[in-house]
Order: sequence, then structure tokens, then C-alpha cells
Amino acid sequence: MGIYGDRILPRVIDRVCGMPANDKLRRRLCAGLSGRALEVGFGSGRNVPFYPETVTRVSAVEPADLGWQMAAKRVAASPVPIDRAGLDGADLPFEDNSFDTAVSSWTLCTIPDLPRALAEIRRVLVPGGTFHFLEHGLAPDAGVRAWQRRLDPIEQRIAGGCHLDRDIRGAIEAAGFEVAEVDRFYSPGAPKFFAALSLGFAESP
Repeated sequence: MGIYGDRILPRVIDRVCGMPANDKLRRRLCAGLSGRALEVGFGSGRNVPFYPETVTRVSAVEPADLGWQMAAKRVAASPVPIDRAGLDGADLPFEDNSFDTAVSSWTLCTIPDLPRALAEIRRVLVPGGTFHFLEHGLAPDAGVRAWQRRLDPIEQRIAGGCHLDRDIRGAIEAAGFEVAEVDRFYSPGAPKFFAALSLGFAESP
């Protein structure tokens, strides 16, 4: 990825996604996680403080070495065992039915082959397992969507392949999940084209 992608972009993402205002969203995201959990797009471990006591172990999928290094203190302080167990969300190194729950935050926008990654998450979840997601994507308002489509090529270039206009719920349902709950809203204090969030969970039949 070069110096920008390897050394600079992970720090930018950590700063943007690590704003204190996001903590309450992460708490909602992680509520209900239990058993053995998979986190795709672990980043710098910003979700770690919000894992509930019902989680017994976390397998972290994170391609950026710097992101994992930045997570070291949070991983070390976690009462839940956490291991870095994969680099690519579209090619998970786990057996079928390996996890009770899975979680992603500000991740699905960037994975190049999103349908394959969601299929992989569903494959490694037990039947009835839950996938918790907090993602930005396609806005509910036509005017904002128009700006997202205009700006998306620029966003991809400067933000490591991030897409502004992915239909998060649609992609999850297309992968065979049943969306049980989703809250769509604009994150306050950020441009709407970047701040259209989907927070919820889906079940693997």
C-alpha cells in the first residue's frame, strides 16, 4: 500500500473513528455479543473496552500491522482473550460454524469484495449466530446520495478504498442474513455524505 497506506492512513482512521462521541455507538454495537466472537476490521481495538462479559474470546481480523500495534495496550488490558487471527475479511482462516457472534465497525465500506466477505462471515457463524454492525454508507436522502456518488471516487483514492455509497443493509441481506434490527441516522457534527450510519444486528439462519 506504500507509506501513506501503511503508516499514515491507519492513524487517520483511528483519529476519525476514535472520537469520544462514538463511544456510545460502540457500546450499543457490542451489546449482546457473547461466546466466541469474530471482529472483522479490528483496527486499533477501539471496540475492546465495550466487549460485554458474555464474550469468552475474540478473533481479530486486521490487515494493517500498524493498526494491530496501536491496539496493543487495549489488547493487553482486556479481560477477554484476543488474538490476531486473520488479515483478509474475504478469506477467513476458520472452519464453518466457528463463532457465536461477529462484529464490524466502519469496515464494510472498504473491503474490496464485500459480497464475498459477508458470505465468509455467515459461513463461520453458527446457525442463529448474530452479526453486529456499525457502518457508514448510502444515505436515506436523495440529495445526500447524489453527493455521495459524486465524491465517492475521491474518497476511494484518499481513504484506502473506502466507499461512501454502499447499501449496507442491502448487502447484508443479499448475503443471506436476516436483519433483526437496524437504526439509520446521521452522526451529528459530521458532513452528511460521510455520516449516514447503520447500527444494528442480523442473524444467520
